[in-house]
Amino acid sequence: MTEPETNVPANYDESWKAAIEQYFEAFVAFFFPEAHSCIAWDRGYAFLDKEFQQIVRDAEVGTRFVDKLLKVWLNGGEEAWLLLHIELQSQMDSGFAKRMFIYNYRIYDRYDREVVSLAILGDEQPNWRPQEYGYGRWGCEMRLRFPIIKLLDYSWEMLESSDNPFAVVVMAHRKTQETTQAARERFQWKLRLIKGLYKRGYTRQDIVEIFLVLDIMMRLPEPLEIIFRDTIRQFEEENQMPYISSIERIGREEGLREGQHEKAKNLIQSLLKSRFGVLDKELSSIIEPLTQMPDDEVASLLLTSSREELVTRFGQNTLH
Repeated sequence: MTEPETNVPANYDESWKAAIEQYFEAFVAFFFPEAHSCIAWDRGYAFLDKEFQQIVRDAEVGTRFVDKLLKVWLNGGEEAWLLLHIELQSQMDSGFAKRMFIYNYRIYDRYDREVVSLAILGDEQPNWRPQEYGYGRWGCEMRLRFPIIKLLDYSWEMLESSDNPFAVVVMAHRKTQETTQAARERFQWKLRLIKGLYKRGYTRQDIVEIFLVLDIMMRLPEPLEIIFRDTIRQFEEENQMPYISSIERIGREEGLREGQHEKAKNLIQSLLKSRFGVLDKELSSIIEPLTQMPDDEVASLLLTSSREELVTRFGQNTLH
């Protein structure tokens, strides 16, 4: 079997969201140590997702990436709101600083709270470092300056030596970017990073949680994913550490995919019957190949293509 060289798209957003929600204190400690030292962690913190969603709807500033609004308490007893805006795109965005500015003032205006805006830049452009936005005229000036963290600035040696979970997340992020067109190489890095979790002294729970984050981010084509699961299972058996019985989670995901697959087949059957009246053997042969396509593309094809076009294009796939 030939392994594909191109990976399925990486999922940075969901993996970073999951990591931040699970390890928020570790996140602040790793990226913003000054802020970490000022927060009263014993008082806890609260994610303000509903409040932030309302701000975003009102702001209408385009595509968002990973944004989090939280309420924390400072060591002096004051309440503060943190706006975490994490830019995970691969190209420069001229509107980024303005977006930070808009979010900051809208939160302050709506809730009358001090807002601290912090930014993580996960792009691959070393010189892109937006840190402020403002305007002014005739002596009147409005300006927001905010600290940024550039993932490219962390040395690999520092990341490997750190026991903070976000050191692993940053390594996974960077290697995922580097292997966009190299599936086999991503497979090797994913394997190396996952095995490395066992050597960092993490608890069983942490190993499972961080594995889930990396598994979401470093997605592989199905043939390599199967090999990856088998390799991890064998590694755990050899080391008598069956921690990633989140392979159970993979089993649940496979079950979910099978359920979705059945739904897709039923939908395609209904569309074919509606369009051509009878679902004969020839039309039945194209159902399975069509389930591999996005729903909107399938619907468009079935509504606009002739029977001959569909059978010619997809019928051959069933012969392999």
